Amino acid sequence: MSVARLRPDWLTDPQVWRTEVLAGLVVALALIPEAISFSIIAGVDPAIGLFASFTMAVTIAIVGGRRAMISAATGAVALVIAPLNREHGLGHLIAAVILAGVIQVVMGVLGVAKLMRFIPRSVMVGFVNALAVMIFMTQVSELRNVPWAVYPLLVAGLLLMVFLPRVTSVVPAPLVSIVALTAVTVAAGIAVPTVGDKGELPSSLPTPGLPDVPFTPDTLMTIAPYAFAMALVGLMESLMTARLVDDITDTRSDKTRESIGQGIANIVTGFFGGMGGCAMIGQTMINVKVSGARTRLSTFLAGAFLMVLCIVFGPVVSDIPMAALVAVMVMVCFATFDWHSIAPATLRRMPVGEIAVMVITVVCVVVTHNLAVGVVVGSVTAMMIFARRVARHAAVTAVTDPDGRTVVYRVTGALFFASANELTGRFAYATDPDRVVIDLSAAHVWDASSVAVLDVIETKYAQRGKAVEIRGLNDPSAALHDRLSGELGVG
Repeated sequence: MSVARLRPDWLTDPQVWRTEVLAGLVVALALIPEAISFSIIAGVDPAIGLFASFTMAVTIAIVGGRRAMISAATGAVALVIAPLNREHGLGHLIAAVILAGVIQVVMGVLGVAKLMRFIPRSVMVGFVNALAVMIFMTQVSELRNVPWAVYPLLVAGLLLMVFLPRVTSVVPAPLVSIVALTAVTVAAGIAVPTVGDKGELPSSLPTPGLPDVPFTPDTLMTIAPYAFAMALVGLMESLMTARLVDDITDTRSDKTRESIGQGIANIVTGFFGGMGGCAMIGQTMINVKVSGARTRLSTFLAGAFLMVLCIVFGPVVSDIPMAALVAVMVMVCFATFDWHSIAPATLRRMPVGEIAVMVITVVCVVVTHNLAVGVVVGSVTAMMIFARRVARHAAVTAVTDPDGRTVVYRVTGALFFASANELTGRFAYATDPDRVVIDLSAAHVWDASSVAVLDVIETKYAQRGKAVEIRGLNDPSAALHDRLSGELGVG
């Protein structure tokens, strides 16, 4: 393989380079108020959230498994660790971030990413729509009790981002919107909320160090529950976001590497005094869908530009009106929401169960403000609906031989806990002849519950002195039946 083919696109294509650099800059600008807001949620200094966003983005750009995805300090992680910081202080919070990173690495090595295939499409659609709703709801708070000038600025920002791409796509519309609105407010002296109002920006790079906690079993017991919760929430959001980016870009990502990479990024972030984080859906959509980024360069530069903007251009960044960033995030909401999923034509064709799962996922996320809760509840609901649907396809038909000495029961469908438990009531134990054949050639035995039910049926017939023959099992079903039959305590 030639050296040229080993080079990333951004080294050889000026167009890709320009897209990635400008996308990284836009994301960095959008990260600043978000990171500060999440720091407030966690109860820490704004610099802690900004440091976390810097180290997460830079590290995941190198070790992550999904190119162009943005990882930084997030609201979900902030909500999980806020009680720990409130009750035990910053040192314990930092220690929990490091432990959460270790847990994520272990989970990645154990293959937790493979569980993503069990998340149905309806849950994924609900996740995306809930995310758009959540992002929009967080922006609404920026529009309450503000000067009237905020609203025309917001409208102007939205119009710029809608119509500018029709004229030119050389420069990302969100960047033009941010620069233009900042220039207008500064030049005209318009008093509106700005990024600087969110908190003081850091003036130096973070330095590595150990968390200020006693290294004792008591400390471990204190931080472990929070670390485990953070690891689960962070991985779930990151893997779901990676899957979403896979669909948008029509490319595949390494979910196992992403899981391990998230852990490494949190470990690095912890040692640099950050509050930890995971993939950010809003900023990822700005990077991938709005700005068109596709490489690791944009992710790396988002983190690098974040620190440069804070340290070198802090006074300028502080003057950016929040209305400009709210406009960007509102556009992200509209771009993220799957409008096709709620179109009347789609709703008419979609099974009721699929629609219910999507709605349940959205409602759970919006009510709990926790994406992980919505995904878990939605997935469990989808599995219950699927199990109920499949169980209905299990059927039993009986045919008695003309001589009246043998009855053949033909069982069809998938036999598992939901369908097998109803089988025992399908047999006429008292009136059947002395020889009973259960034909399973059109069925499949999936679990121990099915084997136990077959044992119960045989026992009921044996109590009446009747012989049962089970035949037609396919190889996997026969292997499972032979291994478990008579060993399940049925009798």
